[in-house]
Amino acid sequence: MANTAVKISVVGAGFVGSTIAYTLMIRGVASEIVLVDVNASRAEGEAMDIAHGAPFGQAAAIRAGGYEAAAGSDLVIITAGTNQKPGETRIDLIARNASIMRACAEGVAANCPDAVVMVVSNPVDVMAYVAQLATGFPKERVIGSGTVLDSARFRYLLGREFGVDPRNIHGYILGEHGDSEFPAWSLVSVAGMPIDEAAAMFAGPSGAAFDEAARERVAQDTRDAAYQIIDRKGATYYGIGMSATRLAEAIVRDEHSIMSVSTLLSGEYGVEDVYLSVPAVLGQHGVERVLTPRLAEGELAELRRSAELLREARSQL
Repeated sequence: MANTAVKISVVGAGFVGSTIAYTLMIRGVASEIVLVDVNASRAEGEAMDIAHGAPFGQAAAIRAGGYEAAAGSDLVIITAGTNQKPGETRIDLIARNASIMRACAEGVAANCPDAVVMVVSNPVDVMAYVAQLATGFPKERVIGSGTVLDSARFRYLLGREFGVDPRNIHGYILGEHGDSEFPAWSLVSVAGMPIDEAAAMFAGPSGAAFDEAARERVAQDTRDAAYQIIDRKGATYYGIGMSATRLAEAIVRDEHSIMSVSTLLSGEYGVEDVYLSVPAVLGQHGVERVLTPRLAEGELAELRRSAELLREARSQL
């Protein structure tokens, strides 16, 4: 897909969807952006507001419309659904959001048969599964935003611990985008050093060793980040806006970047027929390849446990 003629549609013009549309324009990811929402007036207002900043950003046409306006999209990002409330888990959203996701996916399939679909709506792993079934698209073309944001939070927290730029830290949160997610410590590296070696070299701000207690604190802070934000401001949208935009760049620019997106596994790590996050290569056709780096024994057990919890949650449908 050429960068100069890329069309991206965002279904859902709430805080998350409009933030993604805004970030897409700021970063110049698409030449055309369409906002679709059941509240047509809201979508029009968001499109107008973003469009008025075009002279200060990248050249892009942004407008609101129905699913027919999304026709010809290279990528469709689905954010529609009800918000997570304070004290509520992502899994609690299943019943409310599944019917919304089916309707959105059917609208996308009827009008954008060749698009890659990125699901952002929570619980994202289950909603991606619903979207894949409803569209009938190949699994490679329906992905969830997964733990890309969680992995960014993880790297940010590790950067703060070690006092280094988080862009120099590589690591993944795997499994569910939710309470059963976990850091794959065996895959973490800082300047090419494994975590144990890096921990010995970099002292934290207090000079304390990065021990097991520190690891658990970072893991917990990563898992709880969304809850903490929702408790304070009612919703999260900036971080996921930037994360979804980065995923969109990787897809429409055919970058072959490796990110921890939620994808339908077919035997990888002994997991079948469940969407969850593992490292995957992203390109213009969606997931080009699922990677299976060797995990520590305990991490593999956590991944399979996360898969079973998601399978159980999905059974509510």
